[in-house]
Amino acid sequence: MSRNSQHLPDNTRSTSTLASAPSDPRRGDRLHVSVLVSPEGERRSTRKGRKAAAAALVTLDRDSRRFDRRTRADQLTAERKQTVILPRAGEARAAALRMPGRLRLPRHQDTSAILAGAYPFLAEGGLGSEGIFVGQDLYSGSSFVYDPWILYARGLITAPNVVLAGIVGSGKSSLAKSIYTRSLPFGRRVYVPGDPKGEHTAVAEAVGGRAIALGHGMPNRLNPLDEGHRPSGIDDDQWASQVASRRRDLIGALAETVLDRRLSPLEHTAVDIAIDHTVHGTDVPTLPAVVDHLLSPNRSKAGDDHHGHSDHSDQLAEDGRLVGHALRRLVAGDLAGLFDGPSTIRFDPTLPMISLDLSRVAENATLTSVLMTCASAWMESALQDPAGGQRWVIYDEAWRLMSHPALLRRMDAQWRMARHYGIANMLIFHKLTDLDNVGDQGSAMRALASSLLANAETRIVYRQESDQLGATSAALGLTGTEQSLIPTLGTGQGLWRIKHRSFVVQHQMHPDEQVLFDTTARMIGGQPHDHTHPLPHPLPNRARRPPRTSTERPHQRGVGTGDRR
Repeated sequence: MSRNSQHLPDNTRSTSTLASAPSDPRRGDRLHVSVLVSPEGERRSTRKGRKAAAAALVTLDRDSRRFDRRTRADQLTAERKQTVILPRAGEARAAALRMPGRLRLPRHQDTSAILAGAYPFLAEGGLGSEGIFVGQDLYSGSSFVYDPWILYARGLITAPNVVLAGIVGSGKSSLAKSIYTRSLPFGRRVYVPGDPKGEHTAVAEAVGGRAIALGHGMPNRLNPLDEGHRPSGIDDDQWASQVASRRRDLIGALAETVLDRRLSPLEHTAVDIAIDHTVHGTDVPTLPAVVDHLLSPNRSKAGDDHHGHSDHSDQLAEDGRLVGHALRRLVAGDLAGLFDGPSTIRFDPTLPMISLDLSRVAENATLTSVLMTCASAWMESALQDPAGGQRWVIYDEAWRLMSHPALLRRMDAQWRMARHYGIANMLIFHKLTDLDNVGDQGSAMRALASSLLANAETRIVYRQESDQLGATSAALGLTGTEQSLIPTLGTGQGLWRIKHRSFVVQHQMHPDEQVLFDTTARMIGGQPHDHTHPLPHPLPNRARRPPRTSTERPHQRGVGTGDRR
């Protein structure tokens, strides 16, 4: 307040002094003194006394702080004196690793690639040690392991499906075989619903599984109306309902595949009535009987009130005429010889591996789709069993399979239900642009094909041609560094994208795996592996990492244990 203030009485003699200290300890807690009220006619002696009192307060505060600092310093000194510290030269006793002088290391300068071995924080920490051994992480030099079920349990991924893409000869086929065969000792099972080249047949028989070969001129028959595997824990009524639903869906899917379109409601009704009469009219329902009921419903009990069907046989024949002729191709036409009788083969879900060998019918796209549709129905009955365990489902040469709408819809349903069924699907491409060949731009089939990639959080990219880099990078969301790395990958080397993490891995194989997985024997003039006999040595059982051969040099890119396809 100003000394010339007119609000104070003339006889004011008191002096008000404000002393304050800041609360912030970083400023030293110093005392500050200031005059708030001063009388108008204050004497000189009074002012001197007031200033002296203020100076005394400041001095007292400064001395107090100085004393506190000295006390704390004395305490720290006493604490250091009481602390026992080993001498620089080490303890004077035996086996104390003492040195005659100080350890002096020369200054060293190197690249980050070399220093990554000495400073692990320069490389990715990896996925841990739980899972199957795949090979070597080329950035960190450590072993690389992978298991989608373990990663899902740890919360690292939310979708166990895998997409594998690579040009011919890059090694993707050998990688897929290594992954699923090395999973067998951990209780997993493997199912290959369609093997267009027959290259999984030798693997299935070598691991104690079975390869089901179908083709013209062979004695094997596949009945689409078989009941299939009965899951445990369901009563007779539930089982009968599931069998009836599966038969309707399967016959409808076969008809849609041959007709290359969706069935109309009238055609669905005709198929339901034909299946119903076939099942109740014979002990072993077969596809030829369904075709007869579709083309000649007047021979059936079309007016049986127990089934609630109309007796308008002529209208029923007209409704099911196209479907009947489409299914007739499977029993008496150009697709005959595989579905015209009771099944001679049985789907055993307890085997470690089952593969459907379609190499003898691979040239017929429609027949391939029909066989895989039937096989998928078999697999679905096994997947619904709570005691079925965990299973790999391998879709090789996926570009062939996704061109059929009915089969693509089944694949999409299984991919979405992968967590519920406890399965991990693997889709194998040559290049990701194969998805562009499915349907028209903006069509429902193109959207279904793209959803398969979206529902796979593990994407493995082997070497790609330079003209595929842009599409691959856009589909997987690769960085510029990852995109430039893809065309430089050697044989057996792949870029692993697991959710938002990236790894460059060199696949390594056991010598017996190299013999079994080799697909170049005919090209290089050698003899193909005789899969009628077991392996000369069993595959690695409980070992997480197969023994390394003397010729393996995984740290050199493009050299060593690279697998070939």
